[in-house]
Amino acid sequence: MTDRQAEKARYRRLGQAARRRIAADRRGAAARAVAGWAPDLKRLAQGGAVSCFSTYGSELDTAPLIAALARCGCPVALPIVTGRGKPLTFRRWRPGDPTKAGAFGIREPLETALLVKPAVLLVPLLCFDRRGFRIGYGGGFYDRTIAEARAERRIAAVGLAFADQEVGRVPVGRYDLPVDSVLTERGLVICSGGARAAALRW
Repeated sequence: MTDRQAEKARYRRLGQAARRRIAADRRGAAARAVAGWAPDLKRLAQGGAVSCFSTYGSELDTAPLIAALARCGCPVALPIVTGRGKPLTFRRWRPGDPTKAGAFGIREPLETALLVKPAVLLVPLLCFDRRGFRIGYGGGFYDRTIAEARAERRIAAVGLAFADQEVGRVPVGRYDLPVDSVLTERGLVICSGGARAAALRW
């Protein structure tokens, strides 16, 4: 393990610990606060889909946000892991649609659901800094996905997290890409390192 890999592993532990310390009442309030941004996300998507993700472990509960997006008529997609080292694909999903257990046991849409290319990617993370760099789970799925999407179309990559997951500066590797902004229960953080941050003032 290199020094950078060891440092990233340390930040993963810090991020996981920060999430576990958040009390249940704060978790519910945070999920509701983030759900209130659904109309803004719809506007940012400009008629396209917003990709979210099924909550895993101690992550922020995304169910209220997904429900709010559906209520305001914004198409929602969920990610599909297609293989190690590959970008994610996305399939349309609405609350109540069937799901199956995908990679790591995370719920994902069935193969019959419509494939879409989201305009807004909501990105999970363990910790983040104000530049927009994040520490994920180590698979590199979202970095590859963001790189592929940015190469072919205009997208907004938005981290989704608790405010407690912010740190001063995360270690960055060669292939790590910044998100444009991070949405927490305290509001939106416009990140300095995002490829299109200046164009994404909400």
